[in-house]
Amino acid sequence: MRSKIKIGEYNCVEACVVPYDIDYPVVAGLVATAVYERNCRCGIEHVGSTAVPGCDGKGIIDLALLYEDGGLEESKQMLADMGFQQQPHRDPFPESRPMRVGSLEFHNKVFQLHVHVIEQSSKEEVELIRFRDMLRADTTLKQDYINAKVQILDDGVIDSSEYCIEKSRFVEKILGR
Repeated sequence: MRSKIKIGEYNCVEACVVPYDIDYPVVAGLVATAVYERNCRCGIEHVGSTAVPGCDGKGIIDLALLYEDGGLEESKQMLADMGFQQQPHRDPFPESRPMRVGSLEFHNKVFQLHVHVIEQSSKEEVELIRFRDMLRADTTLKQDYINAKVQILDDGVIDSSEYCIEKSRFVEKILGR
C-alpha cells in the first residue's frame, strides 16, 4: 500500500534564515517513504540544514534521491508522477543532475521541498552526507554555519540562487575543497 501524500506546488521565496522546526524530519520521512515505496532500488537521504536538529536555515527540506546506474530517467519520471516539478528559478540544475521541487502540507503548515537527483556512490552523495553528519556531530560547526548564513543575509544577499552560491563557499571550505 502506497503512502498517501500529495505533493503541492512549489513557492519560490527570497533567501532567509528561520528557526529549526521539529516537523522537518517527519516531513522528510513521509516523502522518503513515498519515494521508496515507488522505487525500492533508489536510496533517499535527508540532507541540508533541515536534517540537522537545531540548525536554522532556509526552511526548505532537502532530500537526495540516490538512483542506481542507468536510473536517472526513471527517477525523474517517478518524481513527476508524484507531483514534483522542475525548478522554476533561474539557473536550474542541469537535467543530467536535476533537482525537483514541490511542497507538502503537514500539521497545517506548508513545507517546501527540494529533491536532488544524484547517482548513488557519487562524490556529491558522499559530500552531502558527510557535511550533514559533520554538522550533526559538532555544535560549534553548526553554529558557525548558522552564523555564516545570517552574515550572507546581512550582506544584502536575498536572491535564493545567490544565497546558495555564497553558502557553498562555507561548505567547500569545511569539506577541504
